[in-house]
Amino acid sequence: MRFVPIKNVEQQAVLALHRVRQGFVKARTAQANQIRGLLGEFGLVVPQGIGYIASRVPELIEDADNELPGSFRVLVQRLLDHLKELERQVEELEAQIQAWHRSSDLSSRLAQVPGIGPITASALVASIGDAKNFDGGRQLAAWLGLVPRQHSSGGKSNLLGMSKRGDSYLRTLLIHGARSVIYRAGQKADPCSWVNAVVQRRNKNVAAVALANKNARIVWALLAHDRRYETGYRKAAKVA
Repeated sequence: MRFVPIKNVEQQAVLALHRVRQGFVKARTAQANQIRGLLGEFGLVVPQGIGYIASRVPELIEDADNELPGSFRVLVQRLLDHLKELERQVEELEAQIQAWHRSSDLSSRLAQVPGIGPITASALVASIGDAKNFDGGRQLAAWLGLVPRQHSSGGKSNLLGMSKRGDSYLRTLLIHGARSVIYRAGQKADPCSWVNAVVQRRNKNVAAVALANKNARIVWALLAHDRRYETGYRKAAKVA
């Protein structure tokens, strides 16, 4: 049984920033979808993406040729103002998280791992606490829900899909970071790259989860052994 790690006051404060930021991000996405849906009912299509909302919608509500009612134009402008306020709140919270990240040696150390940025690193440090509470990197990956579920008996191993148990927020951050690494690795087209080799054997979604699993194990090794990330690190062979 894995118990929730005990957190100090500073860790609780950082996690509170992450939770509130996550709520604002969800509200921002919902607001953008609402604006897009309301305009769609009048036959005005806005492409997906918050960036298109900010660039296309003001032009639509100022265009006199689309025959939108005046009250509807005022309503959409109010929704746009609300969306801008949510964006401002998200940016301010991210600035506070990054400020804490720069002041934390552990968080700065984790951000050196490809696929882990200030947001992910600070969330990992604040959530994991003492990494030595885990027996190994695989146990941390299992705590995050990044390992397959097992249905094994009689000495026969039967691995199922990803368990998706544990902290869904951390798991999402790690997988999104892994997708970014896969995208940039694909631009280099290095056949010797571990990521490209996995992508060639499986699809990109499987490769993203595999890289997130690998990064979770690296995070445990860095925190448990008080090390810094080294590219191409190989564990020294034991001398008999």
